[in-house]
Amino acid sequence: MKASGKKVILAMSGGVDSAVSAWLLQKKGFEVRGIFLKLYNSDSFKEGFKKAKEISKILKMPISAVDAKKEFEKKVIDYFLKESKMGRTPNPCVVCNKEIKFGILLEKALEMGADFLATGHYVKKTESEIGPKTIYKLSRARDKKKDQSYFLWRLNQKKLKHVLFPLGGYTKKEVIEIAKTLGIMKLIKGESRDICFIENTTGEFLTSHLPEKPGKIVDVKGKTIGRHRGLWLYTIGQRKGIKLSGGPYYVLNKDLKSNTLTVTKNEKNLFGKELFCRDLNWISGKEPKSPLRAKAKIRYRHRISPAVSSFSEGRLKVIFEKPQRAITVGQSIVFYRNEELLGGGLIC
Repeated sequence: MKASGKKVILAMSGGVDSAVSAWLLQKKGFEVRGIFLKLYNSDSFKEGFKKAKEISKILKMPISAVDAKKEFEKKVIDYFLKESKMGRTPNPCVVCNKEIKFGILLEKALEMGADFLATGHYVKKTESEIGPKTIYKLSRARDKKKDQSYFLWRLNQKKLKHVLFPLGGYTKKEVIEIAKTLGIMKLIKGESRDICFIENTTGEFLTSHLPEKPGKIVDVKGKTIGRHRGLWLYTIGQRKGIKLSGGPYYVLNKDLKSNTLTVTKNEKNLFGKELFCRDLNWISGKEPKSPLRAKAKIRYRHRISPAVSSFSEGRLKVIFEKPQRAITVGQSIVFYRNEELLGGGLIC
């Protein structure tokens, strides 16, 4: 790809990854401009914008801010609260990437005359010519511990055409070393949080936005052994915070109709081999042939495992080769063939 004269809008966070992404793009000859997304009224976002401006000065590049707080609240925070209230365990980062970063920000970048939007995600993008068409693919990053392809399964060919991921071929250690040579590391404190709008804990955030709805905690035999404060404060496989004596106990199931939380002492009860998923998206734009033999991942920090999937009435039935721990409704499941991200769906 010829970079000379090409304009790139870079999503700046005030962190090391976006900072080094900017430098790498500049080094290749791109004309880079930073944009900071104002998503939430918090001290961390204010501090992030301050750091982003300081980094931009060091790199001698312009930066501006886009206020997307209303859109973020409606599309991400409200979604997170609604799904949680329904007893599911949503992943707001997946929605934010689709609706905000590669939705609103990508549209803004193209309106500003940019050729590309770039982010500091650890993921590889490749392209190949198949006849008259260019096909874009996403693959796992070189640094497998930092790989963020899991969060990007909702991207499509139209968006990938205008997206760059400079860090796909770098390790985090290498990125930090580059930042040190640029004099940027002295500005950065710690890693970003898992969920950017949650300042403390997820439980505290949910408690401040959703009313308590106490109910029974039962064991696997149906015996009442305690009370919970609201099903949205728990997720499948959770051990801490259940506050029952004689444990440890693990969250096994949440029944919204009866407002009952089922727990187990036997961690083996958490393992299962089958699930259904919906709202499917395939990076190529084409549904794969059924049965789909690929590796799948049911959480960001989960291991990738072989599975066979078949389509059924708009849903995908997935059967794993080996049992998986804590299959959780609302989380994303993503599919890989070798290193390539094929797509994903929502566990239902």
